[in-house]
Amino acid sequence: MINKFINFITFADLSIRKKFLLFFLGVLFWFAAMFITSVATNVTINRRTDTIAGRVMPLDRISRKITRKLQRMGIDAAGMQAVSDINDFNKKIDRSRTRLMDIRSFLSAMELGGQVYDIDRDNNKLIERFTVTPLAAAEKFPDDLLPLIDTLDMELAELADSKLSSLNNMQQDNSGLMADKIRQYRQTLSSATALSERFSSRTAEMFTADLKAIQDVATLSLYVHGGLILTASALLLFFTVSISRSIAGPVKSVIQQIRSLGEGEVDLSKKITVRSKDEIGALSEDFNHLMEEIHDMATFKKVIEEDDSLEDVYSRLGRVFTDNFGLDEFIIYEVSNSRNKMEPVYPVILDEKDIFCSEDVLHNSELCKVKKTGHTISSATYPGICKQFRPDIEKAHICIPMIISGKTGGVVQFLLDRKNFRANGKDKRLFKAEQYIRESLSVIEAKRLMNRLRESALKDSLTGLYNRRFLQEYTETLIAGVLRREKTVGLIMCDLDFFKQVNDLYGHSIGDMVLKETAGVLRKCIRTADLVIRFGGEEFLVLMLDINEGETLNVAEKIRETMENTRIKVSDGTIKKTISVGISEFPADTESFWQAIKFADVALYKAKEAGRNKVVRFNREMWTENQF
Repeated sequence: MINKFINFITFADLSIRKKFLLFFLGVLFWFAAMFITSVATNVTINRRTDTIAGRVMPLDRISRKITRKLQRMGIDAAGMQAVSDINDFNKKIDRSRTRLMDIRSFLSAMELGGQVYDIDRDNNKLIERFTVTPLAAAEKFPDDLLPLIDTLDMELAELADSKLSSLNNMQQDNSGLMADKIRQYRQTLSSATALSERFSSRTAEMFTADLKAIQDVATLSLYVHGGLILTASALLLFFTVSISRSIAGPVKSVIQQIRSLGEGEVDLSKKITVRSKDEIGALSEDFNHLMEEIHDMATFKKVIEEDDSLEDVYSRLGRVFTDNFGLDEFIIYEVSNSRNKMEPVYPVILDEKDIFCSEDVLHNSELCKVKKTGHTISSATYPGICKQFRPDIEKAHICIPMIISGKTGGVVQFLLDRKNFRANGKDKRLFKAEQYIRESLSVIEAKRLMNRLRESALKDSLTGLYNRRFLQEYTETLIAGVLRREKTVGLIMCDLDFFKQVNDLYGHSIGDMVLKETAGVLRKCIRTADLVIRFGGEEFLVLMLDINEGETLNVAEKIRETMENTRIKVSDGTIKKTISVGISEFPADTESFWQAIKFADVALYKAKEAGRNKVVRFNREMWTENQF
């Protein structure tokens, strides 16, 4: 469950392209998150800064200017009481009224927003100009201050009238009244100044709040960015390690296996752990499958190397085709290049209808296109490619050559439904079957060579007949089969009459020719299942297997007559030779096979004594020896 969850969050089951695309999108997400956080932070800070610069500070400056003008009006009021010159008094009154006008304009700018012009009324010079935004509707400072300004304007007018009246009427003393009006005027100024200072305090608090908000946003942004960087780094490290491990691990295992294959130390049964379902996982599975196939093929080769005969090798190869690849219709042919023949060796039992090619191919292997060309022939790629293939078979055929010692030593013919072929005319099963065929070629070649060596040791090189050694090695097998089937073996011992004269008169080459011709006569007179053995120089033994009692005499007579009527060509004409024959039967005459051979030999000597060119059947009266 944990592995599945890890595979899910690390995209292990996705393709490498999708994996890195999602990895890229993930990195992009974190960059986008940090970018959005930075933008939000900058927007918040800029908004707060704009609030401070465009609203709080201008309001604070106006409130301070109002406070300063009110304070200067207080200074002017102190001078009004002491001035005695009417012109100086008028100047002070005018400055105070002008300052009240400035305060009114400041308050109007606070309420409506707009440009603020600050002029030094002492010299009528512009001090500064700035823009202010309207106050919030909830802010009552202008509304609270304007009545006081109006009061100051009225009290200033009364103060001016009282002072002008006193200056114009020197006899009247109204200093007490003037002092009261000045005191009242100052009290109003003090109230207006206090109100302005309170507003300044509020703007200072607003400035402090906005500045703290900026600091808080900056701090929060720092923590958020730090958290994002740490989280992104941790996830990046986790995904990098996970993805790298899912890719690098199997690739490293594949490389190690390939290197081990090159060094010959690979364990073919060892599999690569598949951690994902992406291309690397598919590569690992395919490599494991390849190792399994190589292991199976190596095991197959080792098994057939230990098999006793070629028949076992062909049988195992056939079972691989059937069991492993589902190729049920096929024939394995063995090609004899010396005899120019092809022989089906698997399946062992075949009827004529089971042979897919013309029967002529079996007797003349040169008619086989595969044997002649040495490369694969397929009717799936080119219909009707082979003229020897039976036209009544509707299936496609593929014939694969078995190249042994540079020649076509065999052919494996497969039959498949055409629908099983892909558009390119290939079938994966045939490719694998061909690999097994190639792996078995060296074993087949070695066993065929051993068979030839063994056969050469068991056959007479001159006549091609089996020799005495063959008889000695296979006697037990032959006898066991005959006894199990409760049949009879007819033994015909043959000896050419006056053969020494042939060598003396015509030479040993003609003698060899006579022996070869005699071997041919013996083969023609017996069945395919019977055996002809060159027992000695000009002495031959014929074994007739699974016969009924009495049949041996008829065959022996046929041999004698055929030999008598055979003319052997020599350089200066033809010669005729006769043959003496002695016969016995096993186990009718004796329960010992070798004694039966001796009995046939005894009958042969009796035929010689009777004048040669005779057939003599052994009987008990001929045996005079006390023991065999």
